[in-house]
Amino acid sequence: MDDAADAPRLFLITPPRVEADRFVPRLEEALGGGDVAAVLIAGDRGGAISQAVVERLVPIVQAAGAAALIAEDTRLAGHVKADGVHIESGVDDLRMAMKSFRTQRIVGAGNLSSRHAAMEVGELEPDYVFFGRPHGDTHDAPHPKALQLAEWWSELMEIPAVTMAGRSLDSVAEAAATGAAFVAVHDAVWQHAGGPGEAVALAEAALSRSGRQAA
Repeated sequence: MDDAADAPRLFLITPPRVEADRFVPRLEEALGGGDVAAVLIAGDRGGAISQAVVERLVPIVQAAGAAALIAEDTRLAGHVKADGVHIESGVDDLRMAMKSFRTQRIVGAGNLSSRHAAMEVGELEPDYVFFGRPHGDTHDAPHPKALQLAEWWSELMEIPAVTMAGRSLDSVAEAAATGAAFVAVHDAVWQHAGGPGEAVALAEAALSRSGRQAA
C-alpha cells in the first residue's frame, strides 16, 4: 500500500452488508477496473462482517495486488491473513493493535474529527490516517471537515492521509486536491450506473489528472 509519488491511489471500501455470492463478482469487476491500493472490509458502524464473508473476500483482494484491510478486528485479520487493520475505536485500541499486530502488517487510524485527535494518533505513527467515515459518503460531495483536515495534515505530516470522497465520482478530484496519498470511495463505485469496474476506471483517471495538475 505504498503512496504514489505523482497521484493519489484508490482506497476502496466494501458495502456495510455483503452476501458473498452476490458481491464477489462485483468486487472482482471493481478490482479489474484499474489500480486499487487497498480494500477496507467494513461492516455497519459498531458491527462486523462475518468471518465466512471475510474469508471469501481477502484472497480476491490480495490476488488483485491490493491490500486487504479489516475494520477493527485484529483477531479476525490475523486468522484470515489480511494485510492489515483499520482502527476507529480510539487511541488505546490503536496502541494495542500496533503492539500486537503490526509485524509486517498495516495499521491505520480513523474516526479523526479534529486536529487534536489526528495529532494524538499521529504520535503513535500508524501507517495511515483516515479523514471522514468509511460509510459516511451520504452526500455527493466529500464532507468539508474531512477535506480541511486532510489538506492540513498532508501539508505538514509524512504519515499518508486517506480522504473520504462523496457518493459522486465527481468528488474524487475534490478529495484528491487535499494532497492526500489515497482517496477512499464507497457508493461512488458500488452505486455507479455503469458498474463498479467502470467506476474504478473513471476514478483512477480523475486521480491521474490530479497528479498531473499537481506536478
